[in-house]
Amino acid sequence: MSITCSQIAFNRSPVFSVGAEEELLLATPGSLWPSSGAEALLAALEAYDGSVAGEINDAVIELRTPVCRTVSESAGALRSLRAAAGAHAPLLGAGVHPLARFGDVRLNDGERYALIDETMRSLMRQTPHCGVHVHVGMPDAETAIRACNRMREWIPVLQALGANSPFWYGRDSGLDSTRSIICHSFPRSGIPRAFADYDDFAATAAELCALGECPDYTFLWWDVRPHPRLGTLEVRALDAQASIEDLTGLIALVQCLAVHEAAAPARGGSSPEALRELAFRAARDGLDARLRLDGQLRPAREVACHAIALAGAYAADLGCWDELMLVHRILERGNGAQRQRRDHAQGGMRLVLRRLAGETVPEPVNEEALELGRTARA
Repeated sequence: MSITCSQIAFNRSPVFSVGAEEELLLATPGSLWPSSGAEALLAALEAYDGSVAGEINDAVIELRTPVCRTVSESAGALRSLRAAAGAHAPLLGAGVHPLARFGDVRLNDGERYALIDETMRSLMRQTPHCGVHVHVGMPDAETAIRACNRMREWIPVLQALGANSPFWYGRDSGLDSTRSIICHSFPRSGIPRAFADYDDFAATAAELCALGECPDYTFLWWDVRPHPRLGTLEVRALDAQASIEDLTGLIALVQCLAVHEAAAPARGGSSPEALRELAFRAARDGLDARLRLDGQLRPAREVACHAIALAGAYAADLGCWDELMLVHRILERGNGAQRQRRDHAQGGMRLVLRRLAGETVPEPVNEEALELGRTARA
């Protein structure tokens, strides 16, 4: 049942716990073209109810971890759920399917989805798009707001590291993250303004709800937001990832940065206009973007190294040092968009799709993997 904007109480969660939701594309066996079989896949995965869910369209499934103590636990749950779902259909971890056609979307039933379809019209029917949402448990509402305000500054570099959707409608879009551009065309999207306190956030949510097309705060599709019902800060800026190692590193980076910002004193930051500009550059240029660090424009890779160094001060205590170091792997190999382009240059779209599918579910599915998925759900 939806929580109305006038009833937003911030629930407690295990402090600085971590969880993730990842959306993955379904593909047709053999050709790896877009598929629309989520309903059948969910029926086959009935034992994973709550951990594997549908999304607004029938070409996407969502994998959900439980509340986890460490990044390793969260990544392990996702790896196991990928194996379970991959036993029934090919999966692609990418922001958009490289070959999906405009309007080739079958929307699922449900009151929430019907409202989104009615209010968004062709925007939601462009092409299925997939992201990753990382949740970090917060001790109270005001800490969540402080962390949210400060995490706004990190969204562009997180987008640059996680960009993984360069191909759109079968051709190179010139962007590293097509998904980000699609999502930022929606209402109540992008990087929000800074909030004075939790009451300011709740009043803003209530004002938007009063306009009639936003029944509750979960229709606030910002790149970072408090999630009061779960008691978390939710970062929603990442494209879906094929590589579970890349995904693990990004989850660790988000957790460590969120903990850092939760503990830091409140201070002024960039304007919403500047952050919107930087976010566009990150979506367009990925790791080749020039972003802001200490008031100066610097290469995105330099900003990323600074973020990793800052996050490293918390990684040992959070038990995710090895996982955080996987972000260096992204800097060495390139983000997903750069690797897709290299694959395309080497072997065309066929190689792009094969590599995406092979990275998303890299190991043969076996009974042990299925049992791990059931244990993660429990």
